[in-house]
Amino acid sequence: MIGTTVAVLIGMLAMSIPVAAALAVLGLVLDQTYSFLPLWLAIGEVGWVSSNDVILVAIPLFILLGEILLRSGIAEKMYQAATHWLSWLPGGLMHSNIGSCAMFAAISGSSVATAATIGTVAIDQIDKRGYNERFFLGTIAAGGTIGILIPPSINMIVYGVLTDTSIPQLYLAGFTPGFLLAGLFMVTVVIGCLIKPKWGGKKIETNWDNRIRSLPDLIPPIFIFIVVIGSIYAGWATPTESAALGVLAALALVAWRRRLTWPMMREAIEGTMRSTAMIMAILVGAKFLNFVITAIGLTATVNSFITDLGMSPMETLIVVILFYLVLGMFMETLSMMVATVPIITPVIVSLGFDPVWFGIIIILLIETAMITPPVGINLFVVQGVRGRGGIHDVMFGASPFVITLMVMIVLLVLFPEIAMWLPNLGGG
Repeated sequence: MIGTTVAVLIGMLAMSIPVAAALAVLGLVLDQTYSFLPLWLAIGEVGWVSSNDVILVAIPLFILLGEILLRSGIAEKMYQAATHWLSWLPGGLMHSNIGSCAMFAAISGSSVATAATIGTVAIDQIDKRGYNERFFLGTIAAGGTIGILIPPSINMIVYGVLTDTSIPQLYLAGFTPGFLLAGLFMVTVVIGCLIKPKWGGKKIETNWDNRIRSLPDLIPPIFIFIVVIGSIYAGWATPTESAALGVLAALALVAWRRRLTWPMMREAIEGTMRSTAMIMAILVGAKFLNFVITAIGLTATVNSFITDLGMSPMETLIVVILFYLVLGMFMETLSMMVATVPIITPVIVSLGFDPVWFGIIIILLIETAMITPPVGINLFVVQGVRGRGGIHDVMFGASPFVITLMVMIVLLVLFPEIAMWLPNLGGG
């Protein structure tokens, strides 16, 4: 049963069938093959229930927030300010790439949006400053992955909905690993530029006057971050309501900067609708598939199979991590998440692992998949923004950061408190 499920899903994805359709069709195939009840009759009810959760409203709101900041020019100003504060390090603007990604991650919730936004404003600097092109591109692709780890995060919302895990707790757990990962990415850049000094390009001259003058350009992302995250933990708003507050704050900032125009809003709304439709279609297809696999006993079969292997909880966790690392090379990240998390998470939790902590592990594994060839989505996003050469350049440039992500995963496995100290401090 397990082999059939995996083979059918991979086969449909290999034929370029849209992910949402592939998940729903797989549910129908499993229903017809293994169920004695017509489970397909419940597809309407499952679709309605899965899309009727109020927490899901946060997804289009966070996407709209990122779109507004991208199209209003606020992100570009933020990048220029980060340049003055970080470019003194070995690697120059590559640290600005990562630092800007971390700041934009704290207000956008999307890795793809983060990579595309920072890539758009940064790539012109490669030739201008004489950077090693591959390594520079790798910092954008890798830095973009932070978008789903530092709250707010769309993928954390999806994980929380799929596993019935507290999203505020997931947000708290993502803070320290997110900023620690950004620091490890910067260490990777420093090591690379110490080994190959020419990779760091021409040194950028700045001074404290320029740094002080750039501070106002860092205020918008900090302000929106405080509004979104602060409103949650002050008890003033739910994650969905905080996303709406973030959009209102962004609109107020854009209007204050005289960038609020109808063409800008039309483009932002169109981009939001496209991304939201894709995500919701995948979620509905995944929810139906999860309903079917639970009804036919596949979840229990996987649980029994893993239990019968006689492995310790840590050995089981290592196998799961290796499974995701391999699967991430061949499967789109959101579909991989919604197709596997409802099956794998109950098994891991039954072994005594915390679902919030495991959620951060999953997010890190998803991040790794985003820059792992051959289908890492951030690799294609950065290559699309670059608009020249071959994608192999981005793949080679991102490879050192894949190793960094694996180091981060090992650290989180060995020291779970990296993620859990804030949730434990905040209480249930």
